[in-house]
Amino acid sequence: MSFEESRGALLNDILKARGEEVVRSIFPETTIVRPAPMFGFEDRLLHKLAGVANLFTSNWMQQRFWPVHAIDVGKALAQMVEDDNTASQTYELYGPKNYSMAEIAELVDREIIKKRRHLNIPKLLLKPAADLINKVTWWKTTSGDEIEREFIDQIIDPHAKTFKDLGIEPGELSDFTFYYLQGYRSSAFYDLPPATEREKREEKKYLHVIDDQ
Repeated sequence: MSFEESRGALLNDILKARGEEVVRSIFPETTIVRPAPMFGFEDRLLHKLAGVANLFTSNWMQQRFWPVHAIDVGKALAQMVEDDNTASQTYELYGPKNYSMAEIAELVDREIIKKRRHLNIPKLLLKPAADLINKVTWWKTTSGDEIEREFIDQIIDPHAKTFKDLGIEPGELSDFTFYYLQGYRSSAFYDLPPATEREKREEKKYLHVIDDQ
């Protein structure tokens, strides 16, 4: 990461932290919730990676985070509304496994049985281009903020509370890719089982051949 990229990421974190401090100073009872990047219906993670328009990236897809199921975040928020003990607390809501964006893209490609291309463009070029494209198109593509976030890895606050404190077991991303992404498959592969199940079947066939030898 270059100096300019590091400075942008640091500024983003400082602004977030300052915002939380201001809110708490005005409303001490505020519950602060920091969800990880979420996946689910019409998300901006799995569906973005599965779509044909997601062509450009700026950090070789090396951003790392713990993706969290949107439904689990919804359950946590509903519980916080009903439980006064969550007031004045800070929660980090994240999934059970850490991924890079490239690793998630690989999961998506296996599930939709297609290979999506990703071209890496330097941030100094891609950010202004993204802002320009968003001014002339009516549909969402990407933004300078999203590009900036590609250079920020998720860091978990060790002092914050988590799903565990709410008695919730968060779901793991790979268990849901088939459910959310089957619609991106071509008709020839639509009814094939999930990627993990196909891989297990292939592994069994391979082990069977070895045993026969």
